[in-house]
Amino acid sequence: MERIVDLIGAGRIGGALHRRAVERGVAGALVRRTEGWEALSGASGRPIVVCTRNDDLDDVLARVPAHRRPDLVFVQNGALRPYLTRVGLADATRGLLFVAVPTRDHDVDPGGDSPFCGPHAEHVAEWMRSLDVPSTAVGAAAFAQVELEKLLWNACFGLLGSVWEESVGALVHHRHDELAMLADEYLQVGARVLGVSVDAAAMLERLEAYSLSIPTFPARAREWPWRNGWFEAEAAAQGVALPVHEALVARLTPGRA
Repeated sequence: MERIVDLIGAGRIGGALHRRAVERGVAGALVRRTEGWEALSGASGRPIVVCTRNDDLDDVLARVPAHRRPDLVFVQNGALRPYLTRVGLADATRGLLFVAVPTRDHDVDPGGDSPFCGPHAEHVAEWMRSLDVPSTAVGAAAFAQVELEKLLWNACFGLLGSVWEESVGALVHHRHDELAMLADEYLQVGARVLGVSVDAAAMLERLEAYSLSIPTFPARAREWPWRNGWFEAEAAAQGVALPVHEALVARLTPGRA
């Protein structure tokens, strides 16, 4: 079977993946904000990896033909489950990309195994491996656990990186205790929502190990409602305090989250 996928989004991630796909002869269509959408009007069956920002997903869904929506593969960071449920795509294929692409012209820098779950998981994982990006198709339970850890990584290192203006490697060396406390706060909230059981100490080791594999990456607080803001909302709903989170947020310069 032809292992090719289409991509929506030509930013840092989408652009870098497409360049590698072109080099290896496995490139499908690259749909940009203003062009290329007609490529998605054909028959269903080939995965379409969505590499846009979370806040652009409504626009994407409005432009993707209804018969191609089951082919969409969502690789966005953050708490995506509530959104996908709301738009009727709770069973869509999802992926968690453990790669770093600091700028639009930078190549993909793999930092660990990227899991995919759902109908197109094996197809996309094999395509990613053809790009020399380690990837695996996993079941729902395994994906949920990694999903929580990736959300924690983005929320913890993003917030700490914005406050202290350090790379993720420097944060591991200089802010270990603060990182551990923040991760534990978020973990207690997120584990309840996703229904997973996680060893906090082992999880922290994995978060730090991933960061040390891409030590110069400048993580910053982004897409607040999908990341740290999601933990805030869920903590409020559960009646749980987040003192470390709140103290860090108080240190943020306005407009940096």
